Amino acid sequence: MTNLSSINTAYHLDENQSVAEHLALINLTQDGKARIRDRARGLIQNVRDSRRKFGGVDKFLNEFGLTTREGIALMCLAEALLRIPDKETADKMIRDKIGSAEWDKHIGKGDDLFVNASTWALMLTGKVIADVDEENASASSIAGKIVSRLGEPVVRQAMLHAMKIMGQQFVMGRTIEEALSNGAEGEKIGYRHSYDMLGEGARTVEDAARYFESYSTAIDKIGIAAMNRGVINSPGISVKLSALHPRYEYANREVCVPDLSAKLLNLAQKCAGYNIGLSVDAEEAHRLEISLEIIENVFAHPTLKNWEGLGVVIQSYQKRCSRVVDYLTDLAERKRQRMMIRLVKGAYWDSEVKYAQVNGLPGYPVFTRKNATDVSYLANATKLLSRRDLFYPMFATHNAYTVASIIEIAGSDQTGFEFQRLHGMGEPLYHQILGNGSGQYPCRIYAPVGSHQDLLPYLVRRLLENGANTNFVNRLQNDKVPIDEMLVDPVDYIAALPSKPHPKIPLPDGMFGASRKNSRGIEFANNNVSDDFLKQVEKHAAGFKAGIITAATKEDAAAALDAAQRAFDGWNGTSATERAACLDRAADIMEKEMPALMALLSREGGKTLVDGVSEVREAVDFCRYYADEGRHHFKPEGTALPGPTGESNRLLLEGRGVFLCISPWNFPLAIFIGQVTAALMAGNTVIAKPAGQTPQIAKR
Repeated sequence: MTNLSSINTAYHLDENQSVAEHLALINLTQDGKARIRDRARGLIQNVRDSRRKFGGVDKFLNEFGLTTREGIALMCLAEALLRIPDKETADKMIRDKIGSAEWDKHIGKGDDLFVNASTWALMLTGKVIADVDEENASASSIAGKIVSRLGEPVVRQAMLHAMKIMGQQFVMGRTIEEALSNGAEGEKIGYRHSYDMLGEGARTVEDAARYFESYSTAIDKIGIAAMNRGVINSPGISVKLSALHPRYEYANREVCVPDLSAKLLNLAQKCAGYNIGLSVDAEEAHRLEISLEIIENVFAHPTLKNWEGLGVVIQSYQKRCSRVVDYLTDLAERKRQRMMIRLVKGAYWDSEVKYAQVNGLPGYPVFTRKNATDVSYLANATKLLSRRDLFYPMFATHNAYTVASIIEIAGSDQTGFEFQRLHGMGEPLYHQILGNGSGQYPCRIYAPVGSHQDLLPYLVRRLLENGANTNFVNRLQNDKVPIDEMLVDPVDYIAALPSKPHPKIPLPDGMFGASRKNSRGIEFANNNVSDDFLKQVEKHAAGFKAGIITAATKEDAAAALDAAQRAFDGWNGTSATERAACLDRAADIMEKEMPALMALLSREGGKTLVDGVSEVREAVDFCRYYADEGRHHFKPEGTALPGPTGESNRLLLEGRGVFLCISPWNFPLAIFIGQVTAALMAGNTVIAKPAGQTPQIAKR
């Protein structure tokens, strides 16, 4: 039986081991690989030959990819606007990002109406906010300067106009009614739809209630339009759990899991009443465990016994992907009920890598090479296609090689699964294989619904996914990329590598290179690690005994000053190498004693567990940072002073005397340690005076 614990054993699994596990699941023959290449070559050539009929977002992402100044400006702006609460700051951000970009050079490069319309809108935004040199200005520039005199709000309106034009291609409709109407044309040629109500990451209870109501209303509209065609042939809905709860996180699992289980069950029961599908979208890795808990709670509910429309989205870039498939296989077998599975490659890679680095985790939950993600995708597609009795697999991809591989892996039975694409993307690829068109395979469109203001998070993910020049969608549109370069088999490529992790992406503990080691953190969302760790913290907290603390007198202060002054010469004479080694040892001890320090921070300083980990890590980082600085800036023993001697060198090479360090109560460990270690590394002696509220931590 595959349980959550067995899934978490692969949370930060060694990448070599994880890739080996996935490679072992793929059994393509050389003849099969040849057929994949031939089919993919034909699909790619047809896409390039027929682009005039399609265009849209694919061309837009190619034109404004992340290798262009304009593409980066657009992504930065879209991402930043999510966090800007006031109009004035938004105006400044738009002026900075859009006004400096060269939109003119993208006009008329292709015959795609959307690309040109978007570019004109973005250029207008730039003209509105540009400081035009009238002597060399074109007529349009002068007109733009006149428009700029209307005032700063015009800037914002112009940008919103540009976003609206993009939104018409990225978003199926502003409302579910409009989206269903717009989707009717695609249904005539065989497309199905999964509607996604834009909006995620509820910040308040009111947000969550609004999103829930949006989903509920959409289900009613979709259900009526479906006319009882069944979960496979009907349009469905995609739901984000993060939109339904403001604290959808592991630390809050005792509250959010039952609450989200109840909300998801309510929505699932509505879908079951209409016999349409509901897919639970995948999100960040640290939410996987609680997501699966919620999904199992709903899937196992007796009111849904005869409904086969619950869908689960799984990400192949996660090292745990194959074990998630095993877990769902076991769940479906135990409940004797079929479920729908959407296999995606994953949209949060950048944030997953940064999350692991910032939090000092032992590894990454995702693969560091794109080819490894592709291998995982094919491995798990193999698993899903082998159990079509339990699953209805849905393969979301815009990669022609992946499409050709799925068709080959499916074997003689080419039924019981579908492909999926994003609205506005992949049309020339899927037009070739669509069931009611010239091909035989059904395809479902993931169709976002909402206003252009709701588009921003979705737009950022699409730009990050598809804007890089190494991305298949981007390369597909670039005629300079030979087709043969797009037919590299990821299995052969990865298998030939002696080491699977990307050499330019070190593990989190090595993110600072040779200078110093990153401090070690704890992933609370991995039960296999956090359960034992939390027991240690609880043990130390239970055994906490307050020590005797006395207020210092003037005589105590004088004695301390005398002792520090007497110790100065000896410590200042200690080599920088020895001082640094002391600080490194202190850092190692604090990491080892993290449970005890966290218990003390909680009991005396009122720190939460998450804050406690952060504070210990900051103290550790201070020690290692100043140790590294000291090794670089202080004279090694027995060497001559660099450059002319004098006061400037003395500042870098020796201490100045006794330092008094007074720390605040709010960071009783980190700031206390930071002050003390900086002074000590420089060769000074220290009198440390902690805040009156937190003396026990200083004493420890």
